[in-house]
Amino acid sequence: MPSFDTVCEADFVEVKNAVENASKEIATRFDFKGSSAAVELKDKEITMYGDADFQLTQVEDLLRNKLTKRSVDVRFLDIQKAQKIGGDKLKQVVKVRNGIESELAKKLQKLMKESKLKVQAAIQDEKVRITGAKRDDLQAAMALIRKEIDDVPLSFNNFRD
Repeated sequence: MPSFDTVCEADFVEVKNAVENASKEIATRFDFKGSSAAVELKDKEITMYGDADFQLTQVEDLLRNKLTKRSVDVRFLDIQKAQKIGGDKLKQVVKVRNGIESELAKKLQKLMKESKLKVQAAIQDEKVRITGAKRDDLQAAMALIRKEIDDVPLSFNNFRD
């Protein structure tokens, strides 16, 4: 029976490369000289440091540009609130989404039931498996998911015939 998986996964190699490129540019830019501006990646979390809100905004903009150049969708980023870490320095954590949250998975499942397509959606850990009798139904389901859910960068893999 044909099936495919709907997933939400960023390419972490490209994310790592973008963070390294941003870090190199911060080190060489004149307006960041002598400041605590920095970017680092640890366990699917990007941490940005800066001396003021304005500087954090510049670092975030620089990081977004580097991610975009590396073809990483910026909708994967879940930007947290800035925190003071001592003196006048600030830290901001950016979580990189990985996996479909249960709320979105239930929404996908409901969407497939209401679509009147002959497909079934099953939630499996951090992905949703869509199964159907015909390949055309699965392609219609993919088109429907792309059309209806645009706030999260979903992709499809593991297509089986």
